[in-house]
Amino acid sequence: MERPEVERVEEGQGSGPEARETLPVAPSMGPALAGVRTPRAMESVDRRVVFISAIAVVLALAAGLVAQALGSLIELITNIAFFGRFSTAPVSPADNTLGPWVIVVPVVGAIIVGFMARYGSRAIRGHGIPEAMENVLYNQSRIPPRMTFLKPLSSAVAIGTGGPFGAEGPIIATGGALGSLVGQLLHVTADERKALLAAGAAAGMAATFGAPVSAVLLAVELLLFEYRPRSVIPVALATATATGVRMAFVGGAPAFAMPDLLPPSGAALAFYVVLGAAVGVASMLVTRAVYAIEDAFEKLPLHWMWWPALGAVVVGVVGYFSPRTLGVGYINIEDILSGRFVGTAMLFFCAMKFISWSVALGSGTSGGTLAPLFTLGGGLGSGLGLLATHLAPGLGVDVRVAALVGMAAIFAGASRALLASVVFAFETTRQPMGLLPLLGGCAAAYLVSALMMRHSIMTEKLARRGGRVLTEYGVDALGQALVRDVGLRPVVSLEADRPLEEVRAWLASGSAGTTHQGFPVVAGGVLVGVVTRRDLLDGRDATGRRVRELVKRPPAVAYADSSLREAADLMVEEGVGRLPVVHRDAPTRVVGILTRSDLLGANRRRLEDSRRMERGVGGPRRTGPQPA
Repeated sequence: MERPEVERVEEGQGSGPEARETLPVAPSMGPALAGVRTPRAMESVDRRVVFISAIAVVLALAAGLVAQALGSLIELITNIAFFGRFSTAPVSPADNTLGPWVIVVPVVGAIIVGFMARYGSRAIRGHGIPEAMENVLYNQSRIPPRMTFLKPLSSAVAIGTGGPFGAEGPIIATGGALGSLVGQLLHVTADERKALLAAGAAAGMAATFGAPVSAVLLAVELLLFEYRPRSVIPVALATATATGVRMAFVGGAPAFAMPDLLPPSGAALAFYVVLGAAVGVASMLVTRAVYAIEDAFEKLPLHWMWWPALGAVVVGVVGYFSPRTLGVGYINIEDILSGRFVGTAMLFFCAMKFISWSVALGSGTSGGTLAPLFTLGGGLGSGLGLLATHLAPGLGVDVRVAALVGMAAIFAGASRALLASVVFAFETTRQPMGLLPLLGGCAAAYLVSALMMRHSIMTEKLARRGGRVLTEYGVDALGQALVRDVGLRPVVSLEADRPLEEVRAWLASGSAGTTHQGFPVVAGGVLVGVVTRRDLLDGRDATGRRVRELVKRPPAVAYADSSLREAADLMVEEGVGRLPVVHRDAPTRVVGILTRSDLLGANRRRLEDSRRMERGVGGPRRTGPQPA
């Protein structure tokens, strides 16, 4: 690449072509480079990643134990509330013999949660993931330490007394709070604290379902808002560790066991895609219903502390008529997926579950969304699959596959976590033949949901508070482009010993180059610093002053082979609007200048690629690095 020349304004000379000459390289560059600030190379992995990963592994061990403890606590409260015995043995609230008195149990639990929220922390209300997202985006991943014990305790009370929630939401929120607490106790950056928060949350999900890969994807899609080695590596190690803890306690069996599936036919696969689209519509309706109920509670002339108790009345009444709706209900998901729970009884249960869960969640109690969504989606998929087997038996639809697709698709549509939904359904069932229907169905649900709903069930709450959550990830345009692509051009520089009076006269002449806002200052061909037009015209008397006196600090420069992102970061760190451009092999020879306008202009290619439509046959015009 041909290097541009640098215009140097000498004493008594103008700035036209006759005054242009190439600056030489200084014989000794050591003293000149002593104070020069240059862009820091962006490293994907360093020793800090090793340190954060080690902390994440320890954190995952704790999160795995917390998950087991919370599960035992929920069982203890369930035994006390519904059976009057002190025991942590697994039991279902559906087996209670309380009769109509079952309505009272959820109300008592909700009153306790309301008091904990008012006098402990209002942040325990809700299902946890939106609150974690809010802390990541707006609070540098700082969650109040009291949430580490208030969230699991309040959720255990709510679920143990019949709340129609899964334990995974509170465990995810608790793991995130634990990671944030560790990040606040240690001397770490906000990005590292975010990685620890995500690692704790993902470890909680992995410890609940034994699904480490989908937990990583969930963290990427809903918490990290990035895919970088320095954040993904700690999260992946944390989920692997937490899954190991789960296996030590409950073994390695899948969370939702179901009979082996056969490969789908082409007609059946097409049906599963259509099914996913239908479930995508349902995910939109479910999301709107939940927030409509929340809006209705907001209008009540009653303190919010009492709202969960009102919602719990509905939970109790529904639980009286449909006992399966009470409590965690993971067994319901397994029964639907395995085909043991089908038909009108299952559809009635799902309708009751939706009423109970949506009202309880909208009332502001403490609970999760994953298990209820999986239940509703699985039931809807099973119902539509059963209908297809009756109306079109030739399609070869498997009701169990339809339920599996429905379970994953409703979460993909409601949360917009596409990959996490697909992999989660596979990891929790270990059914490889379900992967293709899952991918097609979840993609269709994602498409329909994105077309019909601006925000997801996770981001709607943040949007209502004035926040903006972008869940689309793209390659950084500034990270791809190099300084040499935009910053190599003839530069008007000033000699350090030139009298300031002459420079001001030159600026007043309006000659070529006088309209620039910044000028490199050189002495004997060596870069000394940068002065701005404001520095040169500062209003003070110029008599006897030289240009070098206006240089306030050593120069900050950009290498020609640095990325524009690295240069932009240096501009921010130094508080400057332009950087002289130099080559690494000749770091005192100015070969160009980079301005903030150049950084904005670098986005032009990205905009053109996204908006310009054209036909083109053959290879594209090469614009990247050329071969040597």
